[in-house]
Formats: sequence, structure tokens, C-alpha cells
Amino acid sequence: MPGSFPPKWRAAALAAVLIAALPIAAPPFATPARADETPPPEQQAAFNAWLAQYRADAPARGLQPAWIEAALADVKLLPRVIGSDRSQPASAARPIRFADYLAAKFRGDRVSHGQKKVVEQRSALATAERATGVPAAVIAAVWGIETSYGRVLGRTDLPSALATLAFDGRRGELFTRELDAVVRMVGEGRVTRAQLVGSWAGAFGQAQFLPSSYLAHGADGDGDGKVDLWASNADVFASIGTYLARAGWVRGEGWGFRVLPPEGFDRASVAEPVAPTRCVAPLKRHSALKPARDWKALGFTPVNGAWPADDVPMSLIEPDGDGQGAYLVTRSYRAILGYNCSNYYALSVALLADALVLPATAQAAP
Repeated sequence: MPGSFPPKWRAAALAAVLIAALPIAAPPFATPARADETPPPEQQAAFNAWLAQYRADAPARGLQPAWIEAALADVKLLPRVIGSDRSQPASAARPIRFADYLAAKFRGDRVSHGQKKVVEQRSALATAERATGVPAAVIAAVWGIETSYGRVLGRTDLPSALATLAFDGRRGELFTRELDAVVRMVGEGRVTRAQLVGSWAGAFGQAQFLPSSYLAHGADGDGDGKVDLWASNADVFASIGTYLARAGWVRGEGWGFRVLPPEGFDRASVAEPVAPTRCVAPLKRHSALKPARDWKALGFTPVNGAWPADDVPMSLIEPDGDGQGAYLVTRSYRAILGYNCSNYYALSVALLADALVLPATAQAAP
């Protein structure tokens, strides 16, 4: 997008290599979940008892009874949501390598369609960048990874999904809070009950926000007094940018780049001495933050990137282990981890952002 992206942003050469031939397509708006799910009688009875207790307890958390009734109208137990929650990919039992993860994220027209959408939405993306300091390419990349630029929004009734996950108990406290948030969204008139359709995991709209994130970070990008993450691209971009800015994106600072470590580099010499207290597993793979000048002095070589200012802190990350692909990343990269606590996810967003600023002809280069 001319005039919107920092000149230091460069191509992610592996983008073209990893794009498969399977197109991504879905209706622009979601449809309700299947109505034919019939839980076992004993499970349904337990859910009914849990829901009654929720209705009794929620007013003490500031939720008005009328809000609860409006938001939970026709709420159902969805056994398939419990199954999906217990079958997450890339767990310790189902490991996946970053190259395979990235190939899946970049398949089909994720790059080529994204480049067209960046041009089409140039003005709204630029407005969001100016307001938040987050590069338009990064906002567009989150949009692309989350919902394929608004084409895949989910088909599940959100109150039912959230109530099911809260009832199941594996992450009961988290999803009870999210159910509270969706009740507040309806009760305060921010959304209608009919709009509440999204993913089985409770995220919704083109930004795939959870309800608590909507309440905390949703931004009115088009100035109509509402935050519509389903139909307003301006609101989507403003909300993504606001979220990342509050998560720590540093205005004027890129995410980093792929790098070649010097031969025989001693990784223990740059180990982070303090254990992380948030996003623990991904941040355990990061070295200590050191000024860019120090990495230069150690002999690291950027690949398809350019060094930032000498004093910009950067950390080394090798997502699949030593010698299997290395990146130097900034504090701004860590803001993407705030959106989704996964190095695979954050690197995919970062590399897609790089790819979205390339001319289409460059994507075909070997």
C-alpha cells in the first residue's frame, strides 16, 4: 500500500514456495449451528442444572436478569464443541513443524487475494495505521490469518458455544467470563442476539475477538457509534490495530526478519536468564533481548530484511529448534503473541504481512 508501509519491509521469499493450490472459500456471513445435536440425557440434565446456577449467580457479577434472558435465549449444549476443544492441533500429542503450519496458513489464495484486498481497503487500513501505529500490512495479515479477509467467520451460535465450554469445565473460569461478556454485549445494546454467530471456540467477526476483547479493545473505525466486527471493515481494522498497540506494538518498529546465525554460534551465551511469566511456552524459545547492534556484532545476517536502528531490542527465536530456521524479532513481534500466544501464529502473521506488500509478479518468482 503506497505511502503506508515502512520502506524497510521486504519480501518473505518463502511465501511463494509454501502456497498450495487449494482455494479458500466460504460464505461472507455465518449461519447458525446445526440444530440436530442431541446430547445424552444425563449430560443435558447436567447442563440444564449448570445453566440454572449460572442464571442465579450472574447478577452478583453485575449482569441484569433481563440481559441474561435476552442473551441466553435458545442457548443449547453443543457436544461437538466439547469434542473440538479436546482435539486441538499442535499439542504435545500432535506435534507439527513450522514449515507445515505455515504452508497450511498460506495455502490457496491467501497471499494473492490478500494483496488485492490491501489495495481495495487502502484508505481504511491507512486510517487504522495512523490511529494505532500498527503497520497496515500487519493489520491486514491478522485479518487474513484469522478469517481469510472476512470470508470464513464461523457458523456456531456464540452463547451456546461459550455456555458449553464453561459447563465442560476444562477452561470453565475463562469461558464463564466470556459468557458474562457476551451477555453484557447484548444487554448494553452493542450487538443483537441474532448477530452472535462465530467460531466454536467463542471468537467472532472478521477479527475473531473473544467477547471480553471486544468490550476492552473494540474500536469504532467508521464513526457510526457502533463496533461491528462482522460487517464494518473500518471497525475491524481499527480494533485489530488497537488490540496490538495495547499489547505492546511500538510505533515505527517492524516485527523483525529471518536471519542466518554465524557458524558455531553459542546459543547459551544469549539465553534469557529470567523465566517468562506470561505466554510461557512460546517465550521460553526466545533469547534475551539485545540491541540490534549486538546481533550485528555477533555476525548475524538478515534474510529478506533490513536492520532497524542500532538500539532496537531484538531476541533470537528458532521455532523448531537450533539450526532449523532462525528469526530476530522485536518487542512489536511480542504484541502479536498477545493476539495469539503461539510463535507459529505470530511468525505466520509477520511473514504474511511481508508478503502482502509484494507485487503479485514477485510471488511467482522461484
